[in-house]
Amino acid sequence: MIDAPNPVDVHVGRRVRLRRRELGVSQAWLADRLGLTFQQIQKYERGANRISASKLYAIAKLLEVPITYFFEGLDDPATPTGRQYAQAFTGVVEELLAEPNGPQLAEAFLSIRRRSIRKGLAELAPAIAANDQAQAPDNDREAAQ
Repeated sequence: MIDAPNPVDVHVGRRVRLRRRELGVSQAWLADRLGLTFQQIQKYERGANRISASKLYAIAKLLEVPITYFFEGLDDPATPTGRQYAQAFTGVVEELLAEPNGPQLAEAFLSIRRRSIRKGLAELAPAIAANDQAQAPDNDREAAQ
C-alpha cells in the first residue's frame, strides 16, 4: 500500500507551483537552475516528494519569496488549531489560481452580480466535474504543466 503524501508537503508544493506560475516560469526553467529534472519539480509540486530545506531555500531565492511564503495558510504549530475550515479552502483557492484558466474563471465568477446566477453556476460545476471524471481521462492538465 502506498502512503498518501503528507499534507504539509502538498501545501508547500502547491505554493511552489503558484509562485512559479505567477512569475510565468516553466518547471524546466526552475529545474535547470536547481540542477534537477522537470519531473522532480512536478513531484515537488504534487507533494509526492519532499523538498529538503536546502532546496526550499534555493527555490525561495529563485522565485524571489521569503521561506515563510511556502508555509502561508498552514496553522502555526506553536498555536492551537481551529482554522481547518479556512485552511482547506485556502488550498482550494491556491490550486484554482495556479491553474492556467483559474484566475480568469475566478474573476468572471466574481463579476456575476446576481446571486441566483452565481448559485446556478456553483451547482452546475460539480455536475460538469462528475461528467468529466466519468469520461476517459485527457491530458490537458499534464500538457499545461
